[in-house]
Amino acid sequence: MPDALPLVVVADPIDASAVTRLSAGPCRVVDATAGADALNPALPDAWALIVRSRTKVTGEMLGRAPRLTLVARAGVGVDNVDLKAATARGVRVVNAPTAATASVAELTIAFYLMLVRDLAPQVQATKSGEWVRGQNRGELAGRSVGFVGYGRIAREVARRLRPFGVTRLAYDPFVPTSTDGTRMCPLDELLASSDIVSLHAAATPENHHLLGADRIARMKRGAFVVNVARGSLIDEAALEAALVSGQVGGAALDVFEVEPPKRPALLNHPRVVATPHIGASTHEAQARAGAQVVDEVLRALSGEPLLSLVNPEVGGKPA
Repeated sequence: MPDALPLVVVADPIDASAVTRLSAGPCRVVDATAGADALNPALPDAWALIVRSRTKVTGEMLGRAPRLTLVARAGVGVDNVDLKAATARGVRVVNAPTAATASVAELTIAFYLMLVRDLAPQVQATKSGEWVRGQNRGELAGRSVGFVGYGRIAREVARRLRPFGVTRLAYDPFVPTSTDGTRMCPLDELLASSDIVSLHAAATPENHHLLGADRIARMKRGAFVVNVARGSLIDEAALEAALVSGQVGGAALDVFEVEPPKRPALLNHPRVVATPHIGASTHEAQARAGAQVVDEVLRALSGEPLLSLVNPEVGGKPA
């Protein structure tokens, strides 16, 4: 009977073609993207839940979904999912690990260029009727970029940087060597040597305020900071002070400790480029994210091994 089919609840909007493909699978699909009023009644019967970043999968929510076996996050980070609670319940969590790699890498390089050329204030000044020339800025060529965290996105940025003629350094305690010409080094050496410190680390308790006042003081004076990873990696008060003192020459931030951000002085600093967490916000990335999580849901429905399981201790197949 149709009602006996597993119920997949789509809590946040994903690519329409992915939903169409899911609806043709061996399941019932409920569109709960309108918000809590649509989501809450669907939770008691939900077999799988598809989310992006808006819906927070808490322990309390899991308690209202007794039949839930799978949470699929249409994106890379799973900060909005209580992994400990999900694992304790035996709920598998999957993500879309490669969906946004190209989009975030492109934004990262755009940030580098905006900072070294000091483009943001020049664009604003020109649009305001000013015509200021004769203030020479720098080039990306010949500079050193230090990646703090050298996972998939950082490696893609490094690959795309090759034509620019930059020196590439990286620090990652989980990546002892590289095969792409990027030199792995201790964090202190990276901070002292890099013209651009580019953050790509995961948001873990150990990485909270990874770039705080002490480490900012160890950076090359006037270096730039770029964060496209997670806002908690930076002590924003320390960054703001370093911008004022000139220890940091500029910052490009797509993520913040609190979103929307609550530090107007940091946002309005003339050497800060700020965007509203849009690293993955391209048509192409969202299409890939939807496709990848639907692939995982369909694998789960068929009892196949899952390819992007975030909590493998639960196991890749349904009980």
